[in-house]
Amino acid sequence: MHYVKRVFRFIFFVVKWTARLFILGILAVYLLDKYMALSASEDIYSKVKEVPKKRAALVLGTAKYVATGKKNYFYVYRIRAAAALFKAGKVKAIVVSGDNSTKYYNETSKMQQDLMKAGVPKKYITLDPLGVRTLDSLLRAEAIFDLKDYIIVSQKFHLERALFIARAKGQKVIGLMAKDIPGTAAAYRMKAREYLARAKAFLDVYILNTKPKFDGKKVKVNYKK
Repeated sequence: MHYVKRVFRFIFFVVKWTARLFILGILAVYLLDKYMALSASEDIYSKVKEVPKKRAALVLGTAKYVATGKKNYFYVYRIRAAAALFKAGKVKAIVVSGDNSTKYYNETSKMQQDLMKAGVPKKYITLDPLGVRTLDSLLRAEAIFDLKDYIIVSQKFHLERALFIARAKGQKVIGLMAKDIPGTAAAYRMKAREYLARAKAFLDVYILNTKPKFDGKKVKVNYKK
């Protein structure tokens, strides 16, 4: 009987501390989310005319189509925002960074084609096909393309994390907020994913010192004169 009591006490102790750690973990993720949002709020612009001029913009990639074959409006609105930025004379070059991990999946070539359709000359669009995740895109922006003071283009939820990573690495960045698709199932999925992505970003930057998956030689960006 005494042995059984000891077992139950041990189980209770484990469950109690597991629950406490779980709650602390949830609280930490929530506070980190709020911190990233607040720290980036003053440097995210929603209107092109209000964005300070920089030499280049970095457009963070996503798939052009969702699994059902329909348009991905996160993609559509990033392309529109980047094209508007260039045509307004706010930047002199655009770097598109995304995943081209297989011959069947190429985000950056589609981004280039659609930017050209939107009126951006091909010679001012530089491709980074090895931006397999946001961290890689931002670190490669400086290491490969010599971008240190530039504009990041994406949706607000993504920009907050991107600015956090870039600034932690010493880059001087601001963001142009592409139109979002609030109230949709896709938006809710992305928001839920973003909580975990922000926790991972914090670990990558301050604990793990994660490096880009791919390295490479310097690439010259062609700027409009």
